[in-house]
Amino acid sequence: MRDVLMPVLIIGLVIYVIVRRFRGEPLVAKDLVVTPLIMLGIGVYSLTKVTGWTGLDVGWLVLGVGTGLVLGAVRGASSELFVRDGVLHQRYTWKTLVVWAGSAALSFGLGIAGTALGVHPETRPYPLSIGIGLFGEMITCGLRALRTGESFAPPRQNVR
Repeated sequence: MRDVLMPVLIIGLVIYVIVRRFRGEPLVAKDLVVTPLIMLGIGVYSLTKVTGWTGLDVGWLVLGVGTGLVLGAVRGASSELFVRDGVLHQRYTWKTLVVWAGSAALSFGLGIAGTALGVHPETRPYPLSIGIGLFGEMITCGLRALRTGESFAPPRQNVR
């Protein structure tokens, strides 16, 4: 059951984020940084539990990290930044959707190739893959936002 639940939760989270960002949302610096770091932390922690690493596993992990960073950076570059109500907002574009689809297809293909080559699936956990992609997106989107000279949106307030 757990093997099914994690992918379903991750897919649901990804769809939720994509829909929100296609609508356009305030660009909060904290959100831009914290989510990738949390996902990276969970992913790296997962890697500490893996035993029996091989050179192929390490190489495949490096390939996955590099690919995820590049695709995340491209995704971050494809989003639209604009000012509304005096603060920066971010909105995904059709180009972003193409990058998401291409990223998913490439990740799926890399997973199949890795399995065929004998890479241990535990050496590339989902949270790490998502965190790497979000980190790449954070870099390009964050740098673009800083270059505008406009203000990031304030953190969201919890509503009681």
